[in-house]
Amino acid sequence: MEQTRTYEKLDHPEVVARLFHPRQDTTPPPVGAQDHAIEVEAGVTLGARFFLTADPTAINLLFFHGNGEVISDYDDVGPQYTAQGINFLAVDYRGYGQSSGSPTVTAMVRDAHRVLNWVRDWLAGQGCTGHLVVMGRSLGSVSAIELASSEEAVAGLIIESGIAQTMPLLLAIGLDVQALGIDEADGFGNLQKIAQVQKPTYILHAQHDQIIPVSLAEGLQSVCGARSKEFQMIPGADHNNILALTGTLYFKAISLFLKKIGKSHGPRRSGIRG
Repeated sequence: MEQTRTYEKLDHPEVVARLFHPRQDTTPPPVGAQDHAIEVEAGVTLGARFFLTADPTAINLLFFHGNGEVISDYDDVGPQYTAQGINFLAVDYRGYGQSSGSPTVTAMVRDAHRVLNWVRDWLAGQGCTGHLVVMGRSLGSVSAIELASSEEAVAGLIIESGIAQTMPLLLAIGLDVQALGIDEADGFGNLQKIAQVQKPTYILHAQHDQIIPVSLAEGLQSVCGARSKEFQMIPGADHNNILALTGTLYFKAISLFLKKIGKSHGPRRSGIRG
């Protein structure tokens, strides 16, 4: 269910130009991956790339990437997840990769719900019965937290290098928020939303994140409403190199978290919305 928060001030052209850095990309899917076009409104589709295991009960990880990235940037990552028995489902934003349209914050949040519904229907049609967990990296944390806080279908939440408060981020990317008349109440609302999250939550953040200080990420952890929640600070890492520093340990840690979800929830009933 979509939330009613509005993002008019974040949709200001100056904010959008600094916040989003879309790039087109036509890299074909690697062997074993599937590309899909998800229609989010008439004439607008988002590119998606799925890496699937042979197990119909595998957990499905719906992934929203960071700014300036596209799904093909994760072509080496997808097989690492499938090796752990996890289906990895990466989706672009408007204007990124092979997606059409232009990005705005309002569209990004609204599209996340439509992507989730499409993915659920597609998985049910394929006989995939595993739980669905959402993950967001950096800017993708907005989409992931939105879904985890409002959609019953989501079984868990993973955040890497996620946004807590909006104003520090806007200042870090050079926006004059005072001149634009923007304050925290006009922001993404990640802190308010994650307080509503009851699903198991795993937050990873770099010790030396130069864009989103780790102290802000700890704020996400502290207000998260989940009874089962974990916080992992990555020593020596910065905003963009957590995976490079941790390597296979990264995937093993996420796999362990996801397996806990599978055990605690039991089998999912295929095709049931609720």
